[in-house]
Amino acid sequence: MKQNNVEVICGSGLGKTALAVGKGVIALTRQQNVIMIQFLKGSQKQEGLDALKCMEPRFKVFRFEKADMYFENLTEEERQEELINIRNGFNFAKKVVATRGCDLLILDEILGVLEKNIIAFEDFEKLITGKEEGMGLILTGRVFPQELRSYVDAVSSINYIEVDKDNQEC
Repeated sequence: MKQNNVEVICGSGLGKTALAVGKGVIALTRQQNVIMIQFLKGSQKQEGLDALKCMEPRFKVFRFEKADMYFENLTEEERQEELINIRNGFNFAKKVVATRGCDLLILDEILGVLEKNIIAFEDFEKLITGKEEGMGLILTGRVFPQELRSYVDAVSSINYIEVDKDNQEC
């Protein structure tokens, strides 16, 4: 990954977060600091993320949501409460960018936040354009919005492909 790269990891398949974490571990081997902010996943424990605690303080993971389930499974009342928490998470991301709080910022499932119009695209655009050269940014989510194309240096697409047992080609 280039030092000033903005990378997107998107698609319908599983493994977007794992790939982002892997890129964060690579950044650690380069003596860089990593912050990962997760969105739309609630406060529930996700396998493997507790293991990242042993990499603190150089790799920190934050979740601002309080509900113990994914955003789409919440009632309307619970969603309204979580919207405040999601916006707090986004404001924290803006602060990290403004203060150059890390070398690599991973915004996990931020594309879902954009898709659901929780954060205005213009506000997200300000976050990306406010990033200093040399600070890496990884954005994950299912859908890659075309409005981001001009800001992104690389896209990794992870898709689910059902295997044809007779034909092993991808």
